[in-house]
Amino acid sequence: MKLQINRDLLAEAVSFAVKLLPQRTTLPILGGILLEAVGSDLNLASFDYEVSSQTAVAADVETEGSVLVSGRLLNDIAAKLPADEVTLSVEDNKLLVTSGSARFELFTMPLEEYPNLPQIEAWSGEVDAERFSDAISQVAVAASRDDVTPVITGVEIEVADGELTFLATDRYRVAVRGIDWNNTAQLTETALVPARTLSEVAKTFAHEGTVKIALVKNDDREIVGFSANRRTVTSLLIKGNYPPVRRLFPETVENSAVVNTAELIEAVRRVQVVLERDSPLRFTFNLDGVTLEALGSDQAQASEHVEAFLTGDDVVLSLKPQFLIDGLASTRSEFAKLGFTKTDNPHKPGPVLITGQTSKNDVDPARFRYLLQPNLLLR
Repeated sequence: MKLQINRDLLAEAVSFAVKLLPQRTTLPILGGILLEAVGSDLNLASFDYEVSSQTAVAADVETEGSVLVSGRLLNDIAAKLPADEVTLSVEDNKLLVTSGSARFELFTMPLEEYPNLPQIEAWSGEVDAERFSDAISQVAVAASRDDVTPVITGVEIEVADGELTFLATDRYRVAVRGIDWNNTAQLTETALVPARTLSEVAKTFAHEGTVKIALVKNDDREIVGFSANRRTVTSLLIKGNYPPVRRLFPETVENSAVVNTAELIEAVRRVQVVLERDSPLRFTFNLDGVTLEALGSDQAQASEHVEAFLTGDDVVLSLKPQFLIDGLASTRSEFAKLGFTKTDNPHKPGPVLITGQTSKNDVDPARFRYLLQPNLLLR
């Protein structure tokens, strides 16, 4: 194999291909990146049996061929090459990388031991890339980071005729967002995708126009695929039954308060400075607005008042600051509406439903909802 390629194209392609590789693997070969020179392209791919990344970039190919080398090492090298043009060639079981006066030699790995890459034969539909990315970033923040219960470390994608719905929960909160999509395969299905993988896909494809999506479920494996602009990512689906979180959302909420999103976020960030780790803030909503209080610390206390427009009864509750900030920020709206539900126990308020508002009175049309459970956080 021998070819010349633009340094920036190479660096960007290698970075994409290795981004989702695990930091550590029990099999070194799964940390490899597969380079294949064919025609006028350099194809790059990585695969660790769970997630695969594949891309192709233009190159001046002199000799076609394939080689497998360390992905992380090639990524570090490609990011620091000195000249605009790079030559890649294979000699004596080594990949030679030359750029200007710099020369690197990477020992190759046995191609025959590398697993076959997943292939998507047919795509189920496509979605606007920006809306897709935005929806995932809104929802994935609520996914659990505790691997003890793998099923809630994922984002569930509900595929319907003209809508994709994303759901995530960590038991303390639930986030849901629906977006339109072109369901060319007329698919009705659900897929549970690791939140980390989905978040990386969303960031990578955010400005690519449209993203193609495929669900492949057969006897061998169940995978989801995403593709845009000659880049493809596949991921194994998480197995298990996702909790029925949709039923937790109330149909109507009579008691609510509308706040300026940025003002409340900044107030929460200021007041929580004196809190001990994982301690909640106390919020009192009344006709005068909302008062935030950080109590219970031996070293300091704090309080602040923010304007709020209350409908219904006064409300007092405790909320975990970062969870509230996540929900408010995810509305992407100038104003946010906090809906207060009730339980049979007057000392345990029900979940708080957070949605976006384009103004004090007008609901944001985006289909985003965030449910935060205060009674689990009371101290």
